Amino acid sequence: MKLHSDSFAHGQPIPAAFAMGRMGDTFSDNRNPHLAWSDVPTGTQSFVLLCIDPDAPTVAEMVGKAGVEIPVDQPRCDFVHWAMADIPADVREIAEGAWSNGVTIGGKRDPKGPHPARHGLNGYTGWFANDPQMAGDYRGYDGAFPPSNDLRMHRYFFRLFALDVANLDLPERFTANDALRAMQGHVLAEALTYGTYSLHPRQRP
Repeated sequence: MKLHSDSFAHGQPIPAAFAMGRMGDTFSDNRNPHLAWSDVPTGTQSFVLLCIDPDAPTVAEMVGKAGVEIPVDQPRCDFVHWAMADIPADVREIAEGAWSNGVTIGGKRDPKGPHPARHGLNGYTGWFANDPQMAGDYRGYDGAFPPSNDLRMHRYFFRLFALDVANLDLPERFTANDALRAMQGHVLAEALTYGTYSLHPRQRP
């Protein structure tokens, strides 16, 4: 199975239009990128799509702190930007902006798009949990917004899984980890592509 995007080249910078944040620590267009896939294995009943940044800082107190730069070698963790399950087996493409076009304060509670699918919570649900103005259940796609004082270039991995079941047994407020657990033993194939993004002035192209 192969996965590609017309919105960015594999391993290359993701344009700001597909990010949640842009230079100046302001909101960006937050459009989901185009994705398309081919060579789907026989017997595929559904797909799961995840977008994960494995380069998120682990010391929250350093994020955005004036006069401080987050070092490249700081331990990192995953930050989920998209978890979509039960994508119908006949789908082969997601159009740019089909599932996200703009920032929704408090999160998209029930994202609407071109086909039936279930959207899990992304990492902004936890990140904004203690912010009265921003808190909420962030579902569907919300793009990159890495700290502008982070010296590491962040990578955003879009992972597509072809499954031999039409629906996964998932809770209503499911996460990417819930989906990964539920799909065990049902994965026929996986494909991925990734792009990069940074808001640090010295990392900008």
